[in-house]
Amino acid sequence: MDGCRTGARDQSSPFVDFDRASWARLGENSPLPLTAEELEQVRSLGDEVDLDEVREVYLPLSRLLTLHVQEGGRLYRAYRTFLGANTARTPFVIGVAGSVSVGKSTTARLLRLLLARWPQHPRVELVTTDGFLHPNAELERRGLMSRKGFPESYDRRALLRFVTEVKAGRSEVSAPVYSHLVYDIVPGRRATVHRPDILLLEGLNVLQPAQSAREGGPALAVSDFIDFSVYVDANTADIRRWYVERFLRLRETAFRNPESYFRRYAALDEAAAIARAESIWAEINAPNLERNILPTRGRASLVLRKGPGHNVTGIRLRKV
Repeated sequence: MDGCRTGARDQSSPFVDFDRASWARLGENSPLPLTAEELEQVRSLGDEVDLDEVREVYLPLSRLLTLHVQEGGRLYRAYRTFLGANTARTPFVIGVAGSVSVGKSTTARLLRLLLARWPQHPRVELVTTDGFLHPNAELERRGLMSRKGFPESYDRRALLRFVTEVKAGRSEVSAPVYSHLVYDIVPGRRATVHRPDILLLEGLNVLQPAQSAREGGPALAVSDFIDFSVYVDANTADIRRWYVERFLRLRETAFRNPESYFRRYAALDEAAAIARAESIWAEINAPNLERNILPTRGRASLVLRKGPGHNVTGIRLRKV
């Protein structure tokens, strides 16, 4: 495969590796259906993605995803003919995984915007798994507040039920809503998807395998219902630095909101804020990344590898 790096020649690897320039050539004939203003609206705090990166990385990815959706449509029509059935096609589910502060939220929002601009699938929805975290009161009761974001802090049965209902073709499926401002589930609020062409499911643990029977978990996992998955990757040291930098920016912005769960950190001086951010990273985010999130990277269909500047430097694509 021309334009690929060493992975293309390594017959022992299930992946093909692209450098950024080679990957960008795969989308060079596709127009960029995105403005700088639209990009600003979907970009997360601290994520420096620009229009060049959208053109060189995310546009080819949206083209690849569209090919997968189209092939899924052909397979659906073949199945319908074979079975003599007249059931409607179910949504194509794309999982977006990665660490806290690595940029997976921006990736998911960008893909939602770009995919919806392709005429083949105008109805694209995005749901984050944050809504399936147990409410803080329940986490407190279970002694899990210090493990928020770990797999056990989620209502995994409810999340699995949501995805299975989406893949069953239900006309409407709803999910709880999470507020990062108050750091909790919003009582009474639901986000509803209406049988989209594509559903993007973004979260820390969407690629987790099923729990074993000894763990008392379901025989199925959310990842069993994902048609294509993207893992946003970077060196752990870089992610840690991005987390601290974002914490400092939030100290000057969102933390100052009287309703913010973290408002007590707004009064910290810079040294104390850095120390607190590094403590949270070391006690919660780093262990979760190392034990639960990073081990799922090899299960992804595609890995976006970021460099120290938060820019994508390489792409690893699973062979088909």
